[in-house]
Amino acid sequence: MGCGNVFFTLIITLSVALITYNILISANASLKQELPGPSTSSIIDPIIRMPVERSRKYGSNAQKRLFHTAVTASDSVYNTWQCRVMYYWFKKHKNGPNSDMGGFTRILHSGKPDNYMNEIPTFIAQPLPAGMDQGYIVLNRPWAFVQWLQKADIKEDYILMAEPDHIIVKPIPNLSKDGLGAAFPFFYIEPKKYESVLRKYFPEEKGPITNIDPIGNSPVVVGKDSLKKIAPTWMNVSLAMKKDPETDKAFGWVLEMYAYAVSSALHGVGNILYKDFMIQPPWDTEIGNKFIIHYTYGCDYDLKGRLTYGKIGEWRFDKRSFDTEAPPRNLPLPPPGVPESVVTLVKMVNEATSNIPNWGS
Repeated sequence: MGCGNVFFTLIITLSVALITYNILISANASLKQELPGPSTSSIIDPIIRMPVERSRKYGSNAQKRLFHTAVTASDSVYNTWQCRVMYYWFKKHKNGPNSDMGGFTRILHSGKPDNYMNEIPTFIAQPLPAGMDQGYIVLNRPWAFVQWLQKADIKEDYILMAEPDHIIVKPIPNLSKDGLGAAFPFFYIEPKKYESVLRKYFPEEKGPITNIDPIGNSPVVVGKDSLKKIAPTWMNVSLAMKKDPETDKAFGWVLEMYAYAVSSALHGVGNILYKDFMIQPPWDTEIGNKFIIHYTYGCDYDLKGRLTYGKIGEWRFDKRSFDTEAPPRNLPLPPPGVPESVVTLVKMVNEATSNIPNWGS
C-alpha cells in the first residue's frame, strides 16, 4: 500500500474513533460540514404500508426543480446488469409528463473503469481501504457519495439517490418540498425500538428520537446542498456503527440505512414520508401511482399463480439467480393469476434486455 493509501486509511480510522465523541460532546455545536480530501487509492421481510402519511401533493404549476439521479454500484456482473436495465428505463421516462428528472450518474466504487463507461454516465470512486468495510460492502456507498459530491460538476440542485435494482415505471417529479427531503418509509426502520442504541449517535440534546425518520438513503430526493452536509456524517456514522458490536448486532444488514436516517436528523433535514414512491413485489401487487419497482425480493409462484414464498416456485424471478451472469433475453412471463406488479416487472426487464445492445456481453 502506498503512502497516500496509508495516510487515507489513517484519516478514516481516526474519523471512526472520533465520531461518537464528536456527537456526544459537541452535540450543540455545528457538525463539521466540509467534505474530506480526495482518496488516493439477505434477510427477507414482507412489506407493510406505513400508517402515517406526511406527503404533500406535487403542484402542477410549480417551478421545475430538476434532480440528478445517482446510483452507487460495484463492477460485479450482478450490479452491472441491474444498472443497465435501470438506465434504460431512466432514459425512457426522463422527458415524460411531469418529469423533473435531470442527469444520471452511476457512481462506480470499484476504483477503476469498466466496459460500460460509454453506455452509462459514470463517476469512478475509490473503495474503502481493504478490510475497512468488514465484509459489509454497502459501507462503500456513503464514501462513494462523499467523493462524487466533492468532485463532480452536478448541475441540478437536487439529488435522487437510487439503487441498481430500481426500475422507473413512470416520470418522477421532484417530491421534496420546503427544505424537506422525500423518502420511502421502511417498516423495519424503527428508531423508537432502538432508542438506547441510537442515542450513542443521536444524543438527547438533538431532540426526540422521533426526529429520526424511518428511512434509508434510497429512494430519497434531497437538496444537493443538504446532501453535501449529510454525506460525510453518514460515512462516519456508518463506520462507527459497524465498529460498535452492539449496534452492528442490532441493525445487521440495514445498518447503513439507519446511519443515513441518523445523519439526516443530525443536520436537521426532515423528510416527507412518501409511501407511493415505490413498490416491492411480490408483497405489493399493484403498480397504482407508484414511481419505482424495487425488485429486492424473490418472486416464486406455482403454475396456478399462487405465491410460494420461502419455497422455490415452478415459476420464479429472483435477481439473485443472476449473480454471475446477466439474465437472458425474453424471460418467461409468469403464469395466469400472478399479480400485476410481478408481470410488469418481468415485462420491463425483457423490454430493456431486448433493446440494450450487446446484452449478455
